[in-house]
Amino acid sequence: MIQQKQYMSKIHLRKAFVSLNVFLFTAMILGSCSKEKEHIAPAVHDRDSASMMTSYGVNTLISDSGIMKYRIVAEQWEVNTVRVPSRWLFMKGIFMEQFDEKFHIEAYVQADTAYYFDQKRLWELRGNVRIRTVDGLRFASEELFWDQMRREFYSNMFSKVITPERTMQGTYFKSDERMTKYLVTNSKGSFESADFDKKEEPVPQQQDSTVVVPPKRQPTAPIKKSL
Repeated sequence: MIQQKQYMSKIHLRKAFVSLNVFLFTAMILGSCSKEKEHIAPAVHDRDSASMMTSYGVNTLISDSGIMKYRIVAEQWEVNTVRVPSRWLFMKGIFMEQFDEKFHIEAYVQADTAYYFDQKRLWELRGNVRIRTVDGLRFASEELFWDQMRREFYSNMFSKVITPERTMQGTYFKSDERMTKYLVTNSKGSFESADFDKKEEPVPQQQDSTVVVPPKRQPTAPIKKSL
C-alpha cells in the first residue's frame, strides 16, 4: 500500500513537471513572438531623392543651338527631372572645355561640385572653381555662376583674376562669357607701370575768384599798392 502511494506521488510529480515545462515553453514562444520586429526600411516619401539617370565615367560633348560648345568630363553625372527646378548634378567634380564656333578651345573650367539648371540654363560651380583661357587669363574662386542666357559669369565670393599684365582680386566678379571684359569690385591688386600714362598732364592752376581792390590815392602823397 505504501509503495503504491509512493508510485502514485511520483506519477503526479512527473505530470506536474511536464505541465510546468509545457507552460514555460509556451510562455517563451509567446514572449519571443511578441518581441519580434520586422526589419523594414522606412518608406521613401520624398520623390526628389531619386534621380532619373546616373552615369559614371562621363566624357561627352554638349551642343548649344545645334553647335558643339562644351566637352564635359566627370566621374558621376546625375539627371534629376523631378526636383524643382530640374537639374544635372556633378557631385564628384567636373571638367569642361569650352569651344568657339570653329570648334577651337577657348577656355577650361573645373570645379569640385557643379549643378546645371537646364530650364534656366544656369551653371552653379562650387569648390576650387578654376578657369583658364587660351589668352592666358586665370580665374580662381570658391563660387561661380554661369548664366548662358545672359552669356555672363558672376560670383559673389572672393575671386582672383590673373592676366599676363595684371593681378586683381575682390569680393564681386562679373564677366562676359569669353572672359574678355570683366569687372572686379571692392578690389585690390598689382598693376604694371605701363597701365598708367608716363606723361603727367599739368594740373591747371585754380584762379582766385576774389577781387582785390587797391586803396584810394591820397591827394597829397601816393601810396604803394599792396596785394
